[in-house]
Parts: sequence; structure tokens; C-alpha cells
Amino acid sequence: MTAIEITRTPPSWIARHLPGLALTFTIATVATVAQRLTGIAALSPLVVAMVLGIGWRNLIGTADTARVGITFSLRRILRFAIVLLGFQLTLLQLRQVGVPGLAVIAVTLAATFCFTTWVGRLLGVEPRLTQLIAAGTSVCGASAVLATNTVTRGTDEDVAYAIACVTVFGSLAMLILPGLGGWLALDSGHYGIWIGASVHEVAQVVGAAFQHGPEAGQAGTVAKLSRVILLAPLILTLGALARRRGDDAQGSAPMPWFVLGFIAVVLLNSVMPLPDAARGAVVTLTGFLLTVALAAMGLETDIAKLRAKGIRPLALGAIATGFIVTLALCLVHLV
Repeated sequence: MTAIEITRTPPSWIARHLPGLALTFTIATVATVAQRLTGIAALSPLVVAMVLGIGWRNLIGTADTARVGITFSLRRILRFAIVLLGFQLTLLQLRQVGVPGLAVIAVTLAATFCFTTWVGRLLGVEPRLTQLIAAGTSVCGASAVLATNTVTRGTDEDVAYAIACVTVFGSLAMLILPGLGGWLALDSGHYGIWIGASVHEVAQVVGAAFQHGPEAGQAGTVAKLSRVILLAPLILTLGALARRRGDDAQGSAPMPWFVLGFIAVVLLNSVMPLPDAARGAVVTLTGFLLTVALAAMGLETDIAKLRAKGIRPLALGAIATGFIVTLALCLVHLV
């Protein structure tokens, strides 16, 4: 083989992806270690990784050689992590919540998504960013934002802004709602379902629900995981609507096949649950891979473009959070 032929030989898959993967995995590791060292359960490694990624991109800069691996982290690794998320859910959890609890969760989720979309239109927030904020608020925070963007196709700045919104207001809800629940004199079960149906991130739900005891904590966690299951039909619906419109500049939205994988894993986990040791390992792996995806998102985010979004999306996040908290509380009392 001549020297010219050697130089024209395409680099291997590993060589092309390694720089970006090394960067995203390193940031994810630092974020995970930082959370464990602080011991603050509500300090999500996902958010820490995104912030670190944004700092790296805007202070140091991202080398061109890393972009392929970063893109792989943001797409392939993210979708694989969402499929693995199914191992944390079972159909039995839906039964534990009960029909009234499921009604509260489903109605709250659907109403919040529709309400947020409507208010976003009134405020003049860009439709893609509005949908991401609506998904993050109504379903499960950062994970829902990332998953929804596979069909919404917002910019990296849209995703970063939406995650910032659900993180800030979810954290505020985690701090405020336990005191409000005590003042309202809710019993443990009702309080837990209220928290699980309204607070954004799983970690935030755990932090808020267990403040009223183990029964409330268990009810809140199960309600929240039941709410996460509804992420699948939401993404499938949004994808179908986007394909029907066909108005995306890059073509119609792709079929989110990974969501079908997520559903299949939930069904499998319902009939053949993993042993406790294996389940713990899968939960840890899933969280870390989502953290890797958030690190990649941060590395793709330009602060100047993020600042240009203005304050209206932040106001939308605040209004959406107030709506879901109030509606869930009303439905818990009624049902």
C-alpha cells in the first residue's frame, strides 16, 4: 500500500469517536463524583454535567475532532439510556397507584402539556422551545426534554434553556411544597401522589415526598414513575403529528423507535424483573449514560444564543410549574 493510499484510508470508528466520547464520559464522571461527595440527593449529576459542558464549550472551546463523539453521545447513547430506563418501571406500579391516582397523573400531565403550549403561544415563545418546556414540566424534567427533542428537533440552546427551566422550578417546588403540604394537612398517601404528579425530576420528587415520611415517599416515587411511563405515548404522539405536518426544514420528524424499545423493556421487566443486584447496576448505568448525554448537550450549547432567548421562556416555565402544582392538588382533593 502506498503512502497516498494510507493517508486516504478513513480512520476507524474508534479513532473518530474517541476524543468526543472521552470528553463527555470525563465530564459525566466528574459530575457524578461531585454529587456523591456533596451528598446532596437533589443535586442532579445531569444538571452538573450540562453546566460543566457549557463552561467547557464557552470558556475553552470544543475541538473539531471531538464533535463526532459528542454527537454520538447526544443521540445514540441518549436513546439507549432511555430504553434502559424501562428497567425501572413495571405495570405493577400502575396498579399500586390505583385508578384514581392514575387519573390524577394522566389528566395533570395532558392538561399541563396543552396549557403550557397555549401559554407559550400567547407569550410568543418559539414553538419548539415551548414543547420542550411543556414536556419537561408535565412528565419528568431533563430526561423528558432530551427524549422529546428527538422528534421536536429544537436547537441545543432550546434544550439547555428548557432543562434550566425545569431544574430551577422543580427545585423550588421541592423546597416549598413540603411546607405547603403540612399546612394543608394532607395525609401521607395524598401528599405523595400530589408530589409525584407535579414535581419535575425523580430526584426532586424523592427529596420532597420523603420529608413527610416513608409512606408519602413511597407513594410519591411510585406516582412519579407511573408518570414517566406516559413519556412514551407523548413522544409517539408528537412524532406522529410532526410527520403529518412535514413542516420541519430538515424533513419530517423520525419515528422514535427507541420509545418502542422503552415500552418493550417495561413489559419485559413486568413479567421477568431483574434480580436486585442487576437492577441496581442497570439503574446506575442508566443514570450515568443520561449524564453523558447531558454533558454532550452542554458541549453543544452557546451561551450567547442561550441569552438571546430572553426571559419569556423562563416566565413560561414558572407559569407551567404553578399550573401543574395547583391542578394536581385540586385533582387529589376531588378524586
